[in-house]
Amino acid sequence: MSTVGVAVVGYGYWGPNLVRNLVEARAARLHWVCDSQPERLEAASRRYPGVGVTTDLQDILKDSRVDAVCLATPTNTHFELARVTLESGRHVLVEKPLCESSAQASQLVELAHSKKLVLMVDHTFIYTPAVRYIRDVIQSGRLGRLLYFDSTRVNLGLFQSDVNVLWDLAVHDLAILDFLLPDYRPVSVSATGISHFPGRPHNMAYLTCFYKENFVTHIHANWLAPVKLRRTLICGEKQMIVYDDLEPSDRVKIYDKGVEVADALDLRVNYRSGDCLAPKLPTGEALQAEIEHFLECIQQGSRPASDGESGLRCLKLIESANRSMGLHGQPVDVF
Repeated sequence: MSTVGVAVVGYGYWGPNLVRNLVEARAARLHWVCDSQPERLEAASRRYPGVGVTTDLQDILKDSRVDAVCLATPTNTHFELARVTLESGRHVLVEKPLCESSAQASQLVELAHSKKLVLMVDHTFIYTPAVRYIRDVIQSGRLGRLLYFDSTRVNLGLFQSDVNVLWDLAVHDLAILDFLLPDYRPVSVSATGISHFPGRPHNMAYLTCFYKENFVTHIHANWLAPVKLRRTLICGEKQMIVYDDLEPSDRVKIYDKGVEVADALDLRVNYRSGDCLAPKLPTGEALQAEIEHFLECIQQGSRPASDGESGLRCLKLIESANRSMGLHGQPVDVF
């Protein structure tokens, strides 16, 4: 099968990672790197002398060799850049979040669908071996009835100027939830947050999602923490999972622990404590798996795991959470 001609727009924080993985991907041929800052393009040229560089997206869209464009630019540029690229007939991979609003995301989803193009969101965590393994465990029924999902995603920085901490950090957990539990959709959300620095976006937030299934999720996102934590608890009636993305090994642990209540009239609780399993997971960079998946979807005309619709669902939750924060945590329905 022929290789996919690709360009990367944005060579700041995340763009170099995309470029590196595209250069190493057998199914891709990187033709262009685009950025508004010439010094970044100079750095790209030194490292990848065979790749063209430009400050103008139109140079890329005029090149018939380019089949797909990866966008790693500020959030407020995503919609227009993705729209123009899709209009030109190119497939698009967009850094998270998909764009600034669900209304914009809906337009991109419809445009990609009408042109039969791949629109994919860079929700990297769902391509990790750990999250893939957890999904298999959940779908097998080993956890039993699911009770809650509790995540802590905190660190010191990187402070963003155009989006708050929910858009930057919590979106990862929302994407993971969307992937792990495709049949679970929140009906309402409650969020509280604060900006400790006047004129800056919220740097700390707590988000709770409520479901019809008597299931609840809680996400703590924070740019102002002394340590970096990426830890998630997933509780089922039969077993429980601890997922720590920063663990060098044993990132996933399955605990055969839980409680049993005889009946509604019996207040006694029986505790069960069994073994702990730490499965051996495959190695490999998640972004590499994601890039390969993007290229495969283009070649085969298949639907990405992190397609535009999943990005749209995450945006709707974040928008609802922002409304709730404005109401000091009052629950807001998700539409």
